[in-house]
Amino acid sequence: MEARKTNGVDFQNHTDLDDERLRAMCIAAIRPWRTGRLKVRVRYSRGADFSGSCYYGEGRIFVNLGRHVRFPYRMGTHIARALTNRDRWWKPIYTVDLADGYQVVLFVFLHECFHWLVKRARRNPRQKESMSDRFATRLLVDGYGVTVRDPDGQPVPREAWDFQDVEGFISVLRRKRPAASSPARAARVPYSPPPQQQLLLFDL
Repeated sequence: MEARKTNGVDFQNHTDLDDERLRAMCIAAIRPWRTGRLKVRVRYSRGADFSGSCYYGEGRIFVNLGRHVRFPYRMGTHIARALTNRDRWWKPIYTVDLADGYQVVLFVFLHECFHWLVKRARRNPRQKESMSDRFATRLLVDGYGVTVRDPDGQPVPREAWDFQDVEGFISVLRRKRPAASSPARAARVPYSPPPQQQLLLFDL
């Protein structure tokens, strides 16, 4: 598919997902942030359910989606609080219920985009997997109403995973809001996707 540049993002989709819909979802999700020049390529994976990568030097993000994936898809994340005992620490795997291929791509894209924004903000990009997952999860929960579940499949309260100011970590890159906006409110305002993108099912 032909690459198109929107808001400084060069976006190209090589899957059967609708170009306009997928581009609109991804661009709307990162509109509050100054991403700079960024190339995004969405393509099918060679076997994995999904994968993503961010190349800082090239300003390029790849998102890979498995052709075989069926929906709804329960994606594992690293958003839970760490647990400890006398011998070790670990994190339960919380999952998010993603309705279609668009939401899987959006989650992976946002995860990788957070890595990119951390680097652009001149923060330490190491060990940011949990923060990247929280950044993506917040957008999917607020914008698409996805459910977060514990290892037993039960919904978990938001405070169990949304306890970190991930947006504040990259606040230097936030686009200026109108003067009338309340800073406190703006920090927590949920992302609202275009109406036609909400919760539409897509079966690969």
